[in-house]
This record gives sequence, C-alpha cells and structure tokens, in this order.
Amino acid sequence: MTTAHRPRSTGLALTHEVGSAITVHLDGIDILRYTYRPDTVQRESPKPYLHPVRTAGGALVTLARPHDHVWHTGIAWALPHVGDDNFWGGPTFTGTAYEQLANNGRSEHVAVTEARADPDEVRFAHALAWITEDGRHLVDEERALTVRPAAGDWTLTFETRMRNVSGRDLSIGSPTTKGRENAGYGGLFWRGPRSFTGGTLHTPDGSGGEELRGTRHAWMGFTGLHDGTAAASSIVIVDDVRNPAHPPQWFARTEEFAGLCPAPFFSEELPFGADETLAFRYAVVVADGAAGDGRAAALATSGRDALERSRSGSADHDDSAPTTAPAAPTRKDPHA
Repeated sequence: MTTAHRPRSTGLALTHEVGSAITVHLDGIDILRYTYRPDTVQRESPKPYLHPVRTAGGALVTLARPHDHVWHTGIAWALPHVGDDNFWGGPTFTGTAYEQLANNGRSEHVAVTEARADPDEVRFAHALAWITEDGRHLVDEERALTVRPAAGDWTLTFETRMRNVSGRDLSIGSPTTKGRENAGYGGLFWRGPRSFTGGTLHTPDGSGGEELRGTRHAWMGFTGLHDGTAAASSIVIVDDVRNPAHPPQWFARTEEFAGLCPAPFFSEELPFGADETLAFRYAVVVADGAAGDGRAAALATSGRDALERSRSGSADHDDSAPTTAPAAPTRKDPHA
C-alpha cells in the first residue's frame, strides 16, 4: 500500500510505501528514500538506511552496497561494537584482526509512530528493536527524521533514543577501542558516490583531506565532484552540542572512498548501563555546489538552526561533554 501527501506542486511532499519505505520530494525532485524495512542479508547487519539521497538540484550524493564494503548503505545509523555484537555489518575487529563471526545483529522496524508532511516540513518517526544474530533483544530505539528546505538546499535532522533492554550493562565502541589505530567508525555514517573519492573535507578550522580523520570538530563537511557533469555537491553534518562526546572525533575518508561519520565512540567506549537511555541528534545539510570559501560554515549554521527546531527531548542529553581531545594519527583502514 502506498500513500502520498502532496499538499501542492512546490515545497515538500511525502510518499509512504507502507511497511517498507518513504520517499521525500522537494519541488518535484525525489531528494531521499528511507528504507525502514530492508531485505538485507544477516551478514550485512540489516538496518534502515537513506539511499538514494539527492540535492535539491537532483544530484545523487550517496552510494549503497559498494563492492568494497557491501554493508555501507548511503546514510545509516550503524554501530560495530555493542557489547560483543556487530550492528555495522561484515567482519568484527577482535583485537588483532577482522574476523567474520556469528554476531551480525539487525536493527528491526517495529512500528511507524508518525508520518506527516506539509510544504515546509516532512517528519517520519518509528520504533525499532535491536536483535542479535542469536535472537537476543538488546535495545529498543525511537527514531525520528525531519526534512526541511533551507535557502535552496535542504536539511535532514536525525534523532535517536536508544534504551538498553538487555538486562545487563553494555558498552558501545569501535575498532579503535578494540586496538585498531584510527579506525574509530560507528554512529551516523555517510558513504558518498565513487566520483567523490579525492574530495575535500571542511571543518571550522579549515579544509583538507584524510589527515583530518580523528580530529574533533562540532561539524564537518565534504565536497565532491560528479561524473558526467563535473559539478560539485556538498554534505555537512552537524553534531548536537548535547550529544555524548561533543565535539566528536570524526571518521572521515577521502582517499579510497568518500565517507563521513561523527563518531562518539571513536577512541573511548561509551558505557550503556542496563535500562539506560542514550540520545543522539544530528543535522545533515545537503547542498548543490562546493562548500569552500566559508560556505561550509554557513551550511553548518543551517544545520544548527534545524537542530534547534528539533529540540524536543533534549533533557536526555548530557551537557558535560569534553571540549578538546588529542587528534588520532592517520591510518588507512580497508575494513571500515
């Protein structure tokens, strides 16, 4: 069953393939598809994902199931180490090497709790259950996605509340917390198109390349070029000031593929006590054109504005996050 909410020919609209996915339209362009009940195989840790994602001008800025890392799915909330279980996909780093274990969990859709659209805002929310490969129920999650136009571009606000229902204390980490240098991936992860390889990273302190992996910033952006047109598009991800570990270390890739991830568990595990709730909020700004010469900062401001408009539930965030930390050294990690 498909339902559509198209209030007028301009602005935002929503098409809902009930039980499967939503598509958001902006001025007639399909700017994102969110598959909340995927048919992913267990080894890839099935999880909802955003792909394709497009700029307001229609340029594609995501890649799903690339042959090098088939568990990369556009934009997804993915965690490689939740206790002993892998909700990222693929092999697990065990301290000395990556091994394919029988520990690939799934983030399973339970129920839609909100689906509404008007020309200035689309909001979709649902409940999920995180289930291990052997059937244990670890986490209940409430997730909300809000899309708004922003000065010719658009923003996605991603909000999640995760409650530990396993009956025991857990911790959330990364391959770096397990001993692999500068491989601190985990969290909200964006995988860009192949043609974005070799692109440019942007931070509040300036622009650069993969040497910025592991550094701490309140936001980070990426500009890449498209095959066929040689036109540029940009992504800026903004970390909410109340997120754990704000400002986060960033897992960022430019040399072998395009990737961007504010990683709150990059170099230190985050305790996740029994019956505890963790909340995270991010803004993703999607823009046509390059983001140099100060534009990335302007896009980040749009992201912060979007976060302020989605402040509900902020009391569950931790305001006592550190403000500085040493940057991790750079090392390529082909298993991310």
